[in-house]
Amino acid sequence: PVQEGNTGSGTIRIAFINDQLIGNEGYKLEVSPNTIQIQANKPAGVFYAFQTLLQLLPKEIESARAVTKESWNIPAVNITDYPRFGWRGMMFDVSRHFFNKDQVKAFIDDMVKYKFNLFHFHLTDDQGWRIEIKELPKLTSVGAWRVEKTGQFLRLSAPTDDEPKDYGGFFTHDDIRELVKYAGDRFVNVLPEIDVPGHSMAFLAAYPELACTPGTYRVNSGEQFMVWEKGGFYGLTDNNLCPANEQTYAYLDKVFTEVVQLFPFEYIHIGGDECATNFWAKSPAIKQLMVREKMKSIHEVQGYFSKRVSKIVESKGKKVIGWDEILEGGVDKSAAIMSWRGTKGGIEAAKAGHEVVMSPSSHVYVDLMQGDAIIEPSVYSTVRLKKAYDFEPVPDGVDPKFIKGGQANLWTEQIYNMRHLQYMLWPRTFAVSESLWSQAKQKNWNNFVSRIETHFKRFDVAEKKYAPSMYEPIFKVTKDAKGLLVVQMTTEVEGIDLHYSFDNSFPDQFYPKSTGPLTVPKDATNFRIVSYRNGVKMSRDILFPVKDLEKRVVKN
Repeated sequence: PVQEGNTGSGTIRIAFINDQLIGNEGYKLEVSPNTIQIQANKPAGVFYAFQTLLQLLPKEIESARAVTKESWNIPAVNITDYPRFGWRGMMFDVSRHFFNKDQVKAFIDDMVKYKFNLFHFHLTDDQGWRIEIKELPKLTSVGAWRVEKTGQFLRLSAPTDDEPKDYGGFFTHDDIRELVKYAGDRFVNVLPEIDVPGHSMAFLAAYPELACTPGTYRVNSGEQFMVWEKGGFYGLTDNNLCPANEQTYAYLDKVFTEVVQLFPFEYIHIGGDECATNFWAKSPAIKQLMVREKMKSIHEVQGYFSKRVSKIVESKGKKVIGWDEILEGGVDKSAAIMSWRGTKGGIEAAKAGHEVVMSPSSHVYVDLMQGDAIIEPSVYSTVRLKKAYDFEPVPDGVDPKFIKGGQANLWTEQIYNMRHLQYMLWPRTFAVSESLWSQAKQKNWNNFVSRIETHFKRFDVAEKKYAPSMYEPIFKVTKDAKGLLVVQMTTEVEGIDLHYSFDNSFPDQFYPKSTGPLTVPKDATNFRIVSYRNGVKMSRDILFPVKDLEKRVVKN
């Protein structure tokens, strides 16, 4: 069937066809002087065709204000387009900082513009429980609220008893239904995550009887509770549910009974990441469990827990997915694996016959710094735009049939508001979108940069925030034979001129331009840099104190 609509000066034709090449989400789009024709097998394909059409319209279409134009022209095109992967996800952590229903809808709106189709809803963590569970009301009356703190996550002061616990929020059943429908209307599946057994401080604040370590628990407000060092970690506070307590599974059964009724998607995410075992190792109940179940290693305890939780979820007609740690204690092949600690877990899971979603922190954790630490809000690591663009969901030697796709993950420990959220997402999430939609052979870095620069102009009209980090320097600091500091600067993109000063004045395009390694004058205290291209300022004004350059020295 063909549906037609009049646009005033032309016609839009939509036809549903049967074309195996484009699948359920692909489309064919042809724009001629008088006609726009869209062909697709399914409504999702039509929807994505319109997302492409919107990008072909002039940038003024992005304005939130009324725009008067005599004509809205679209270039003549003939496009056949379809996705490489069926799982194209974005994860939104609403636990570390609560984002409300309208903000979640805005996040979904941005997803679908770039053809993401899976919304991973991270609903529970140490800093807040965000979904109403009617059978366990304290999860939200207690677990959804904490003391408000502003500053560096894990370096914040511990709350005192007299500070109000009024920062947070949660989603009611009706809120969840509304969001699931909103996403579904835009061809987005919603994957809920209930992160257990670790990351459960909010759960334990509500129901401390579920901990292996007796005590009083509170929702974490950003104070340090774990230590990461030498490739491992241990807990300063027990934030794990107790696998040796049968009540744990009874409570989780209540949780998942309500969760599966709210989310129609076939998968439920059970978390499983960063489970510190040092408190379990001291627990008499865990020691008894290990003897009873003939476990040889404390790591098998999490495997035992994951298997039992998986059975609860599967008994309710859902499939299980979890972070790659759930592999370590052994988990049934029916469980899908989300590989975040690089690609190793995903490779091992695929070779063992598990379905895999690739989400390596090295490439797609978009909460990490996207430029130099002297410029960016401090986080523990960096994912530059080029690194995100290099994301390849199918590692060498892995059968592609086991790779469902991939996703970008946005953790919000350091993200307090929507403006900063936008800054962290864009442009890196463009790169992830392209890796998940386009065939690998179609990718081209320089072409990609050109296209996102065009898109930046649309964001300017939309008043949407994005990071200029790709225009800013990458520093390498060494010392010469005399012991003087030597700085070498490069950028991710070509054609950028880096102008600098060592005399505490503010450089512009008329200052010296870096053409190679720079020797830092002996008595200089500040190194200032700014980037230009063709006389246009492209970067922020960057200050790099010389004392901090000293800390960056690497051996030649």
